[in-house]
Amino acid sequence: MEALTGHVAGRVQGVGFRWSTLHQADLLGVAGWVRNRIDGTVEVFAQGDSAALDAFRSFLAEGPRHADVIAVRLRDVDPDPTITSFSVR
Repeated sequence: MEALTGHVAGRVQGVGFRWSTLHQADLLGVAGWVRNRIDGTVEVFAQGDSAALDAFRSFLAEGPRHADVIAVRLRDVDPDPTITSFSVR
């Protein structure tokens, strides 16, 4: 299992980004969470197998239909064994 965390910037709040991220994570079998930050970015933590996280990274780079992603800053971190599903915070 691998894990990543980071921020997505652009027009990513008020466009269904968090809920689309939840849906995509569920489809891919990725666990973790997503939340809005006061600075207008979206923060994410995700963990799963390598292929699932690659697909998840691709989704974050594009976002849902009404989003306009301008930057994705992700870094690898240690997985958290206490997180077993994906949630919106």
